[in-house]
Amino acid sequence: MPSSKIKSLNREYSIENHLIFKEGLGELVYAEIKNEAASGQIFLHGAQITSFIPHGQEPVLFLSPLSQYEPGKAIRGGIPISWPWFADHPRVSSKPAHGFARTSLWDVRATKRISEAETQIVLGLVGNQSTCEIWDYRFDLELTVTTGKELNAQLTMTNSGNQEFTVTSAFHSYYKVGNVNDVTISGLEGANYIDKVNNFTKKTQEGSIRITSETDRIYLDTTRDCVIDDPVLKRKIRIHKSDSKSTVIWNPWSYKAQQMKDLGDQDYLNFVCVETTNAGEDIISISPGKQHKLEMRVEIEAL
Repeated sequence: MPSSKIKSLNREYSIENHLIFKEGLGELVYAEIKNEAASGQIFLHGAQITSFIPHGQEPVLFLSPLSQYEPGKAIRGGIPISWPWFADHPRVSSKPAHGFARTSLWDVRATKRISEAETQIVLGLVGNQSTCEIWDYRFDLELTVTTGKELNAQLTMTNSGNQEFTVTSAFHSYYKVGNVNDVTISGLEGANYIDKVNNFTKKTQEGSIRITSETDRIYLDTTRDCVIDDPVLKRKIRIHKSDSKSTVIWNPWSYKAQQMKDLGDQDYLNFVCVETTNAGEDIISISPGKQHKLEMRVEIEAL
């Protein structure tokens, strides 16, 4: 994107002492947010939040140093958006994993200074020729991100066509941890889950979760907060959510990490994905003219 486009964005949407647009790796444009409570970054590519750092704290999100910053590629880390399907397409394996939202170029719709400690940006994506070739429905996606002491993200999905459609979706959040071997994840005790690593076997969670091997689970019929306890970084990451009845826990572990060219061999130790989703049996039907909103809120607590 040429510098003239960045100048145009800054003329229309920058906020003094809060938000400015810059050119990042691969000439991809991002919004840099700095206010009295926190800093953050959001790329227009994929509407992807790549950084959230409350002042005086460690980064909340993990971002791979080997991420690919180029059109058509997903950025590894931060909070990618899976839409209009989560994981592999349910019927056509050749279609892109996790849909097209995370690799599409989104538009800026609005920015706002809510207070000196809270900044908001709204990004949008509408159906176009390239999305119709993959998924032939008319839609409007709008992501509203509010950065302050807490991070809030709301994805509004609108059916702007004349046919009902079904979607699965996710905030595929990568949370930075001191060492994944030491963390525990609470909030899913007693929930049933699909263990994708073990032939999609359905199991029940007993106690809190510890990551000790490759983990890929869809927790079903759960709306509770999840809390990551991290004794190394001496903090809790609390994830609130709404309009989501499923949660995904993912970590590739050592062998799979070595097969991923955009992830370092040891990087799996430094993150865990706790994903706010509509996944598994949590399938969303949206009638013409109707909406569904997926929302998450992240707050940090000291241990």
